[in-house]
Amino acid sequence: MSLEITDGLALIGLNRPDNGNAITLPMAQALRDAVADVVAHADVGAAVLFGHGDQFSVGGDLLSFADADRPSEFLAELAGTAHQAVLGLRSLSVPVISAVQGACAGGGIGFALSADLVVAERTARFVVAYTAAGLSPDCGVSWTLARLLGPARANDLILTNRRLDGAEAERLGLVSRVVDPGTALERATGLARAFTRGPRAALASSARLVRDAPARPLEEHLDAEAASISALVDTADGQEGVNAFLERRPPVFPSGS
Repeated sequence: MSLEITDGLALIGLNRPDNGNAITLPMAQALRDAVADVVAHADVGAAVLFGHGDQFSVGGDLLSFADADRPSEFLAELAGTAHQAVLGLRSLSVPVISAVQGACAGGGIGFALSADLVVAERTARFVVAYTAAGLSPDCGVSWTLARLLGPARANDLILTNRRLDGAEAERLGLVSRVVDPGTALERATGLARAFTRGPRAALASSARLVRDAPARPLEEHLDAEAASISALVDTADGQEGVNAFLERRPPVFPSGS
C-alpha cells in the first residue's frame, strides 16, 4: 500500500502492480491500516483510492489461496480483514473517490464500490469472477451490486461473470463518470481537491446521508436530513454559502481556504 496525505487530500494506493494489485492478506491489512491512518488526520477533506500500475485490482490472489496450509481458515482471515478495510472506507467522514483503470475484479470491485464516487476509464474492465473460481463473493460485492442494480442484474453479473467496460458500468449505475484512458487518477484527484476547497462539513454530511439512506426508513432519514441541514446553516461555511448565493457571487468557504 501507499498513503500520501497533502493539503487535506489522502491518496490511498493499492501497490502490487506487478501482480495486478491482487489482494493478499498483507495488502488487506495494509489497506485497513491506511484507512485508519486517514481517520487520524483531522485535516483530511477527501480521499482517493487507486491502483498503481495498469490495473485497479484483479481481485484475490488465488496463488496465496492455493498455498495456504488451511485454505478455509486463511480465506476467513483474509475476507475478515478485507471487510474491515471496506467498512473503514465506508465509514470515513469525508467523500471518497475511487479511480479505476484496467481490470477491476472480485474483491477489487468491492473496494472500488466502497467509494462515494467511482471514476472509471472507458477501457476499464469489470468482472465479478468469483464463481469462475468456484467461490462466492466477499468484500460486500453481493450486497453492493444488489443494492445498486437490484437482484436480477446483480445475479446476472455474479452468476455469469459477464464483463462490463467502463461505459456499460456507467449505464448500469456502477460508475459515477467515465473518462478517457490514462486519466482516471488525474480526474479523481481533481474532484477530490475541489472537495477539499469546498464546504467540508456539508460535503461529508451529504455523502453520509446517501450512504445511510438504504438502511433507514424514510421518516428516520428525514429526521437525519433535518438535523444535518439545521446544524450546517449555523456554521461559517453555511453562512458564507447562503450569503454568497443571495449576493450572486462565488462562495469562499472558510473550511476550504
